[in-house]
Amino acid sequence: MAMDLRKIKKLIELVNESGIAELAITEGEESIRITRYSSMPTSVPSQQTIPTARVTPLSAQAKQTAVSSSAEDFVQVSPMVGTFYATADVGEAPLVKVGQRVSQGEVICIIEAMGMTNPIEAERDGVIRAIWVKDGDEVAFDQPLFTIN
Repeated sequence: MAMDLRKIKKLIELVNESGIAELAITEGEESIRITRYSSMPTSVPSQQTIPTARVTPLSAQAKQTAVSSSAEDFVQVSPMVGTFYATADVGEAPLVKVGQRVSQGEVICIIEAMGMTNPIEAERDGVIRAIWVKDGDEVAFDQPLFTIN
């Protein structure tokens, strides 16, 4: 049984009002993690309609295919389900491109989930070797987003 949407909305409100950065709750087999970043670079427009596409996690075989053969490569995955945005605002250049050097903590994309924009930071220093999703794509939890080495 899925967690009640009203409960999730209330938790989001509590996180916003309290000023805490992150809240994680587990209820039986269901769990939710709400993360709030106060240093949002710029806003990403919310979608007016709820996407009808069903987001499904990648199979183990698909994950293996996404991983490069180099031992130094690191595949950064999505920390949540949502909509992937390569830019901070409509009409702007992408936050990162293949071949670009990034530093750990640098915002490399934005994922919108439940009307909240979430800046996603590079988990390590390196060079972007591959971008596995396109702007506007629906992403699943643990879906590969970038290869960094």
